Parts: sequence; structure tokens; C-alpha cells
Amino acid sequence: MTYGLWHISNRHQRLGAISKDLTMKETAITGENERWDLVLKPKNKILDLDLRELYHYRDLVKLFVNRDFVTVYKQTVLGPLWFILNPLFSTLVYTFVFSGLAKIPTDGVPQTLFYYGGSMLWGYFSACLINASDTFTANSGIFGKVYFPRLTVPISKAFSNLISAAIQFATLIVFYLYYILAGANVRPTWWALSIPLLFAQLAALGLGFGMLISALTTKYRDLRQLVSFGISLWMYATPIVYPLSQVPERYRLIMQINPVSAPVEAFRAACYGVGGPSPLMLWISIAATVVIFFLGLVLFNRNEKTFVDVV
Repeated sequence: MTYGLWHISNRHQRLGAISKDLTMKETAITGENERWDLVLKPKNKILDLDLRELYHYRDLVKLFVNRDFVTVYKQTVLGPLWFILNPLFSTLVYTFVFSGLAKIPTDGVPQTLFYYGGSMLWGYFSACLINASDTFTANSGIFGKVYFPRLTVPISKAFSNLISAAIQFATLIVFYLYYILAGANVRPTWWALSIPLLFAQLAALGLGFGMLISALTTKYRDLRQLVSFGISLWMYATPIVYPLSQVPERYRLIMQINPVSAPVEAFRAACYGVGGPSPLMLWISIAATVVIFFLGLVLFNRNEKTFVDVV
């Protein structure tokens, strides 16, 4: 009897040792093979921008772009034609008011080309700014439920607006070819190579200003009411409906410190062969774009940590 109990006890001890050994090996194997797809870390730096993370969420950006493009004019009669009609209606109004009534010349450029191109550029810039300024307030619901890089939202808005700008640019090319065949004195210049860079600069300016505003509107909602009004005033301080050559010398400084003026004038020099920014004006615009975009990223990065408690 004693031998049998000893035998059973010894057997239990050996089974316990084997079980413990297997558990330790399983734990070691699990630790070695454990790999996380995504590790979330607190953002403690002034500018904590993870480009690899943004690239990892590139499919989400595509989904946002597709959503914006499909839903903007969903259940409308004309649909995407509004991308063309909006600047076209603005062109008709500008032609009647500024060329017909105010008699402001367009430096020999056909009025349709002059005003349509300006409306297209300003529309892209202002759309990027307005969309970026509403990032936190318009997406507070989804931001509070699931994590993804918040910067994907304004970036997707810039690409969505770029699609509409591309449609408008294609329409401008049709008008352009018509006027060339009609004998208008407009010719492209070497500035045409910089057109993609001009749109990129306008996007950076719009996103920079928009992210600066979005960081403020989360706390001060009434600032949102000033955005549309401020953009309307800003347009008239930019050579959109008039050429830079018609601005009196005493007001030229305003145009030089306005970072949007240089891309607009460079676009006209590229497509129409008239105007063009001075080197000083161009460098001021580029420097302002870099500074504003950087400050926008810093405030955006800082605000995304605490906006849920405020919105």
C-alpha cells in the first residue's frame, strides 16, 4: 500500500514538472513570435509626424477621397457638372462687373480665360482651407470612437478638391484651345512646367491656414463664422479678378506679402504668357508657405491630443 502511494505521488510530481516545462517553453515561444501590427504611442514631441503611419493608412485616404467625391453631389440633377458650372457662373459675374462695369483690363488675355483660371485657383485654395478648418468639429464623432491618424482627413480633402480642380482645368484647356484657334494672343511659357508645383503650394497654404484655424475653432466656435467672410475679403486682396499690373505701386507691398498672389501670377505667366511674379515675391510666397504649413502641423499635432475633451 505504501509503495503504491509513493508511486502515484512520484508520478504526479513528474507530470507536474513536465507540465511546468511545457508552459515555460510555450511562453517563450509566444514571446518570440509575438508581433504587433500597430503600436500606439503617446505624442510628446512638438511635431510628431509619422510618415510611415500615414503611408500605412493610405487606403483610408483613398476611401475618404472616394466618399467625398461621391457624396458631395449625390442626389443632384447635374452631379459632377457643378464642378464646372460653379467657376463658370463666377466667370460670368466677374466679366460683367469688373470688365463690363469697372472696365478693368485683363492684360490682353480673353476675359473667360482670365476669370475662369483665377476662379479655379482660388476655389481650390479656399476649399482646402475651409475643409481643413472643420477637421475636428466635423469629425468629432468618428475621432472619439476609433483611432487613425487625424492628418489623413485634411490630406484626403486636399486630394478630393484636386479632383474637382482637375476637371475645371480640363475645361480651361478646352476654352484655351478655342481661343488659340480664334487667334487670341495667348501662349504657354516655361512656367507651365511648374503648374503641378503651383497646385501643391496652394494645397499646402490652404492646409496650413486650415489646420491653424481648426486648432482654434475647437475652443472658440464663433471663429468659424469669420472664416467664410475672411476668405471673401482675402480674395479681393489677391489678383484674382484683376491683373497685378493694374495694382498701384503704393499697394504692391500688400500683394508681395500675400502668399497666394505669387502662384496666381505664375499660373497666368505659364498659360497666357503675361504677368508673372518677381523673384522677391516668389521667395516670400515660398517661405510663407513653409512657415505656415509647419505651424499648422505643430498646432494640429498639439490639438489632436485634447480636442475630444473640448469639442
